[in-house]
Amino acid sequence: MIAVIQSEYLKYKRTFTRKLILCAPLFILILALLVKIVAPDQNGDWSFLLTVIYNWWPVIFIPIGMALFAALIHIQEKKAGNLVNLRIHNVSPCRVWFAKIAVMAIHSFWATLVLIVCTLASVLLIAADSSVPWSQLIIGGLLIWLVSLPLIPLQLMAAFWKGLFSSMGLGIIGFFWGVSVAPGANWMFVPWSWPSRLMAPIVGVHPNGVSLPPGDPLLLDTSVIPLGIGISIAALILFSSLSALWFSRKELR
Repeated sequence: MIAVIQSEYLKYKRTFTRKLILCAPLFILILALLVKIVAPDQNGDWSFLLTVIYNWWPVIFIPIGMALFAALIHIQEKKAGNLVNLRIHNVSPCRVWFAKIAVMAIHSFWATLVLIVCTLASVLLIAADSSVPWSQLIIGGLLIWLVSLPLIPLQLMAAFWKGLFSSMGLGIIGFFWGVSVAPGANWMFVPWSWPSRLMAPIVGVHPNGVSLPPGDPLLLDTSVIPLGIGISIAALILFSSLSALWFSRKELR
C-alpha cells in the first residue's frame, strides 16, 4: 500500500496541482491582509487577522479548494493513463483509490502547515508586541484539516464521475450548504459545515465571518469539538470505503 501511495504522490511532483495547493494559503493570507489594511480601526493584535483567516480558510478553501483539487487529480489521471494501467498490472482499484485519498490528505496537510506558518509570520510583523495564541493557531489549523478529510472521497467520487463540472458543482453546493447549516443544530449532518462550525468556539467567529459576542451559548460551546472529531473520523472511514467500492466496480466494468 505504501508503494501505491508513493507512486500516486510522485505523479504530482513539479505539477501545477501541487503548486496550486501550496499557494492557496498565500491567497487567503493576502486577502486577510488587505482586509486588515482597509479596516485599520480593528484590533492591532492577533484576534482580528486570525479570525479572518480561520474563517475564510474553512468556508472558502475547504469546499472550493477540495473540489478543484479533486478535479485536477482526475485530469492528471487521464493524462497519466493510469486507469488503463489498472487493467494491465495487478493493482487493486481499491488500493489505488485509497492511495488517491491519502495523497489528497497529505497535500492538504502541507497546505495547512503553510497557512499556519504564513499566518504566524505575517501577524508577528503586524502585531509584534502581542502574545501569540499558539493553541488557537496550531490546534485550529490542524482541526480544520482533520474534520475536512471526509470531503476528499466525496469530491474524488464526483470528479471521477463526471469530471470538473460535477466536482466543482458539488463544491459550490457544499460551500452554500455548509455556511447556511453550520450555525444551526443540524450542522453534524453536513460535512461541509464541520470545519467552520468547530472554528466558532476556537477563534470566536460565526461561520458568516462576524465575531461572536462573549458568552454565546450555542456557537462558543466547546463540546462540539470532540463530537465533530468523532463524526469526521467515522465519516472518513465510511465515505472512503463506499467510494472505493464504487470506484472498483466502475473500473471493472
